[in-house]
Amino acid sequence: MAIPDLNLLVTLDVLLAEGSVARAARRLRLSPSAMSRSLARLRDTMGDPLLVRAGRGLVPTPRALELRQRIGPLVQEAAGVLRPGEALDPARLARTFTLRTSDGFVESFGPDLMVRVGAEAPGVRLRFLAKANKDSTLLRDGTVDLETGVVDDRIGPEIRTLALFDDRYVGVVRAGHPLSRGKITPARYAAPRHVVFSHSGDARGLVDERLSALGLQREIAAIVGGFTTALALARRSDLVATVPLRHTETLREDMFSFALPFQPPEITVSMLWHPRMDADAGHRWLRGCVRDVCADKGRARKAAKARGG
Repeated sequence: MAIPDLNLLVTLDVLLAEGSVARAARRLRLSPSAMSRSLARLRDTMGDPLLVRAGRGLVPTPRALELRQRIGPLVQEAAGVLRPGEALDPARLARTFTLRTSDGFVESFGPDLMVRVGAEAPGVRLRFLAKANKDSTLLRDGTVDLETGVVDDRIGPEIRTLALFDDRYVGVVRAGHPLSRGKITPARYAAPRHVVFSHSGDARGLVDERLSALGLQREIAAIVGGFTTALALARRSDLVATVPLRHTETLREDMFSFALPFQPPEITVSMLWHPRMDADAGHRWLRGCVRDVCADKGRARKAAKARGG
């Protein structure tokens, strides 16, 4: 079955509105002969003369009168489909976004993000999922709208990324731990038993490489899947946890944190999404909220540090 030329719908709409080949041609910026050929094609396609001569003008046939009530709204709807989307009004947005976030992100940035979303778009709901791996499948199939995490070669090559903030590792122990008193040297840091986090289950990481370069080795007592669990164990024992600074600000509030006595590993935390969501107005708004919340928290932290807080 041949696909009809849908441009003829626009031509028919203008012809029925103008009742004149010449006026319809001027309106569509065509020559009268081109418009006459289009009318002939319409007559042939629809099996009806549509417009017939009556004196010096044209009058619509019953079929044309029937179509006139339908064709205008149909053309307007088609034109609306092809126009760029209208500017988003977040206050009228009713939608659930799913965010898969790295460990500690919700605790550190979630409250501020919820305040921002609640103020701008009360009809929006955020669904947070824990990020147990770096597989991009959930972004590709639309199960997840947005992710946060560290970008590496395990991320799909088509995935869009935007850096949110830089982070560095710090040591954390329970209040009253021996490391909370006195100067912390590489040897003092390495001496206690440690809890480390690893999605893959590997015990050694960047911290161990730094220690090895200094001729030191730490004893790994526990391997867990995230920062939250590592801090929970360190809070109730003499274990030392080493976690990202900004990701765990809220989680470390009742513990003793210290700068590592060697060059700490640094990471860049990014926002990740699938390219099909690039132009989606609601998704763009959400990306802006996440970006701004992370930036605002970073500025507030720098200001507090400058005040000596």
